Amino acid sequence: MSPKFTLFDSHCHLDLPPFEGKVDALVEKCTGTGIGGILIPAVTRDGWRRIRQITARLEICHTALGLHPMFLEQHEESHLHDLEMALSVGPIAAIGEIGLDYYNSDVNRDEQLKYFKAQIDIAKEAQLPVVLHVRKAHDEVLQILKNSHFQYGGICHAFNGSENQAERYIGLGFKLGFGGAMTFPRAAKLRKLATSLPLDAIVLETDAPDMPPVTCRQKYNTPLHLFDNFRTLIELRSELPTIIAAQTTENVRSVLNIE
Repeated sequence: MSPKFTLFDSHCHLDLPPFEGKVDALVEKCTGTGIGGILIPAVTRDGWRRIRQITARLEICHTALGLHPMFLEQHEESHLHDLEMALSVGPIAAIGEIGLDYYNSDVNRDEQLKYFKAQIDIAKEAQLPVVLHVRKAHDEVLQILKNSHFQYGGICHAFNGSENQAERYIGLGFKLGFGGAMTFPRAAKLRKLATSLPLDAIVLETDAPDMPPVTCRQKYNTPLHLFDNFRTLIELRSELPTIIAAQTTENVRSVLNIE
C-alpha cells in the first residue's frame, strides 16, 4: 500500500554523527512512509564529501554545499575557492547553509558578512538558489540580497522573522522553512505565521538531528519527524491535508529546481 502523502524534508543534516551507520536504513524507512525528498545542507568544508557520498547513493537525497555562519573557526578563505570548484561536480541543488547569525552579541559580524556576501556572489555566478540560516539579522540579510540583485531565490530555513520580513523574502523568490519549533503551543508568533502566510511560500523541514518537535521522545530528531511537523501545519491551516502535502512538496522542488 502506497503512502497517503508525499512530503519533502527541505533541511536535514543526515551527514552528522547521530546518523552515522544508520543513514541507509533511515532513508529506506522515510521512503516507505512517504518522504519523497531530503535536502542535506552543509555546515563546513569537511562535511561536503560525506554529503556527496550520501546523495550519490540515495536517490531521494539532494546536496547543498556551503559554509555556515556559526562555524567561523572551521572556515578558511580558501574554502570559498573550494566551493567554486565543487560546483563543477554536480548535481548540486543549492548553496547552503549560509547566512548571518547575530543571536550572540560576541560573534564576529565582519567575518560572517565576508563569508555570506562571498557565497551569495558564488551562488549568483552559478545561478543556484541558497539555503539561509538567519537569526537576529533578517533585515541585514534582506538588504544584502536586494543590493546584490540576487534572483535565484531559495529557502529561509527555520524562519522566525516578522510578517513584513516574510513578505520581503517571498518577494525575492524565497520559500520559508517551518519545522519543530512550530509544534510547540507557546510559539504563538510562529504558529500565526504558519497559519496566515500563503501556502505556496511554505516548506516543511526537520533540521534533524536538531530542532525536535514537541512529540519527539528520543535523544535526537530524525527526518521521520517531518510528519509531526506536517500534522501541526494541518491543524493550523484551513486547506485539506492532501493540498498542504502536495503544495509544500512542490514548493521545495520548484525553488530548488528538482524534478
